[in-house]
Amino acid sequence: MMYVSTDNALKPSGHYSQAVIHNGLIYISNQLPIDPDTGEKKKGTVEEETERILTNIEMILQEAGSNRDDVIRTTVYITDIADWDKVNMVYSRFFGTHKPARSVVVVKELHFGCKVGIEAVAGSRRGQ
Repeated sequence: MMYVSTDNALKPSGHYSQAVIHNGLIYISNQLPIDPDTGEKKKGTVEEETERILTNIEMILQEAGSNRDDVIRTTVYITDIADWDKVNMVYSRFFGTHKPARSVVVVKELHFGCKVGIEAVAGSRRGQ
């Protein structure tokens, strides 16, 4: 097992890792729209939050020696299903023709009052 940590994504504030590589898979913890440089919560439109989260995920993937095309599965947590089309638009633009398996979970609330959170599992090209 190998832990992944980069200063280019949200630094854990609790007892967890940004990501863990195990048996050829990268497990990325739920990401929120937080600027890794400032620690500022980037709460804004659901589109802006989704873009920030996907950028954080991409930085973690790069640190792990992977990329967005290696993402196998995501779980998207959203506080208002009415925002789904907006989240999906940003998500589909990010992944392009690549279509990871995905679950969407509507939740009452997310930490810091965020509107969306995303976790991912990706294939790893290094480290077991």
